[in-house]
Amino acid sequence: MTLDQLRRAAINHSLFRAPTLLEAVERLGYVQADPIRAPARAQDLILFQRVAGYRIDDLERHYPSLPVFEDAIFNYGFFPNQVAKLLYPRALSARSTLWARRHRRLLEGVAGLLNEGGEWHPREVERRLNAGKRTNGWGGTSSATTMALELLQRQGVARVARRDKGIRVYVAQASVTNPLSNLERADGLLNTVVNLYSPIQQSTLMPFLRWMSSVREGVDCVAALERAIKEGRLRRETLDGGRYIWPAALALDAEPPDEVRLLAPFDPVVWCRKRFAHCWGWDYRFEAYTPAHKRVRGYYALPMLWRDEVIGWANARVQNAQLIVEPGLVVSKHPGAAFTRALERECERMAAFLSPANQNARL
Repeated sequence: MTLDQLRRAAINHSLFRAPTLLEAVERLGYVQADPIRAPARAQDLILFQRVAGYRIDDLERHYPSLPVFEDAIFNYGFFPNQVAKLLYPRALSARSTLWARRHRRLLEGVAGLLNEGGEWHPREVERRLNAGKRTNGWGGTSSATTMALELLQRQGVARVARRDKGIRVYVAQASVTNPLSNLERADGLLNTVVNLYSPIQQSTLMPFLRWMSSVREGVDCVAALERAIKEGRLRRETLDGGRYIWPAALALDAEPPDEVRLLAPFDPVVWCRKRFAHCWGWDYRFEAYTPAHKRVRGYYALPMLWRDEVIGWANARVQNAQLIVEPGLVVSKHPGAAFTRALERECERMAAFLSPANQNARL
């Protein structure tokens, strides 16, 4: 593998076009979620780049009728239903286990309400149980019922049915019958991560494999990796001192289209910052939580992909029903008229994605 092949494989493998929302989620296997809207949430920006005609909030709007669910594999996001048999059963972390022991009666009460059937808003659960506040894992306080519901969700006892003004509404999770062996679960979890971020650096992959194994008794994802490489299902090569892993069938030489893509900070193409720096020669940082006076590129700068190069970033916002995009370049020379036209097309596409009324974009 050459560096050019690495860049093209990362782009062409991930930035596919899917005719439906469900097909995109199934092909990705996982869509990371983030609540910040600038100009849209991460899950919407990720799906916008892959689903024909996708509009902002389509995932939330259609979620109740889709065979998808919310949970975490290492970050929080959305999964197709078939991944449930890989995630569950799952043990709790040491911190969650301690919290569960301290609040056993509360958890039993919340589980009892879920078993009564129907949908449960955290405020209604709190009203029924008079639960109050509890210290959360970050030293602050959260609704005790919300924390209990989230813990039961991680255990596979509860699932998110829908959202009410952004607040998760829960139902009881049907028992996940798991006919898979531990070897099959390990292979499936490994494939989910490798498929999402291929080609992925081994140094990035290994902590995830160890963590996923630690909360699933008998599931060894590290051994699954070595087995997949030995059997030829995955390839591993060293490039510029870094070891990369990818599916053996991954195409390495497909030419990228003459398009500009404004990517979410958590888009699979740019998610691994170490691979980003190797591929494109500069450091991209997510600066939403950086003090304003220390930001280099902006609160929610979107990496700007042109063909197979990330040549800069853009900040986008809607003002007076108009999309305003402010691009910045890391290259010393402007890429030319073809890039400008492609950026204009991407801005028009994004304006339509954000709102049918925002058909005019201004650079």
